[in-house]
Amino acid sequence: MNAHARLSLNHATIKHAPLDDAIRAARAAGIPSIGLWREPVAEVGLARARALVEASGLRVSSLCRGGFFTQVDDEERRRSLDDNRRAIEETSLLASAGAEGSAAVLVLVAGGLPPGSRDLPGARERVRDAIAELEPDADAAGVTLALEPLHPMYASDRAVISTLGQALDIAESFGPSVGVVVDTFHVWWDPDLMRQIARAGASRRIASYQVCDWSTPLPSNVLLARHYPGDGVIDFASITDAVEAAGYEGDIEVEIFNQDVWDDEWAAVARRTADAFQSCVAPALSGQR
Repeated sequence: MNAHARLSLNHATIKHAPLDDAIRAARAAGIPSIGLWREPVAEVGLARARALVEASGLRVSSLCRGGFFTQVDDEERRRSLDDNRRAIEETSLLASAGAEGSAAVLVLVAGGLPPGSRDLPGARERVRDAIAELEPDADAAGVTLALEPLHPMYASDRAVISTLGQALDIAESFGPSVGVVVDTFHVWWDPDLMRQIARAGASRRIASYQVCDWSTPLPSNVLLARHYPGDGVIDFASITDAVEAAGYEGDIEVEIFNQDVWDDEWAAVARRTADAFQSCVAPALSGQR
């Protein structure tokens, strides 16, 4: 079985699979790329993770995740920056172990409001300040810091950056080592989305494109509201066409947080991921129309 050449299986889609099993599931489904997460890498150790990736023949599309920059306490902020510097190093080492075409992209989630705070503009400025401190480290390591806007329902606890425009306002303050993530789950609703994707293309800021679907009713834990492409309401054709027109040519990750998917057998999830991608996303890609 061979999946689409630009498909990447984000490890979160089979969250409970150890790294070697996640790699095995991707390979068995013919998926040529994998999006890694720091926690499974840490479980086996960075050296072992690099060896597994190198032996797999898979590309690495990204590493999740860094970020969480909104702390007010100086000591907490210092710890966050130190952890992000480690994440930059991990991204560089893991991407270098992947097959040709791997991307040294570190996905950043901004962080939510600090406890007791209502200062949303101030939290966003702390995100900008943190990236300013990390950008030289990323540039030196050849890593792209990819700031991911999250749906506004996560603004209080997870990400004060809610729109692609807000992410670009920060990214465009820096050199090319700072970019953005376009994730269909988080941005599909935005009436300004197409203009902002074009803007991201003009400044060459799209560092990652992630896809999954939105369906209602949402579960009680809204973190687990993601679905396979095609199982919800998102128009993947128009968004993918816009991302293509903006010049993005990298891997496209399917990243799903859904308890039913996590409870399924890993190989079956990888196969269904490939099928959903082929049906809903691939037709809009260059050479497929």
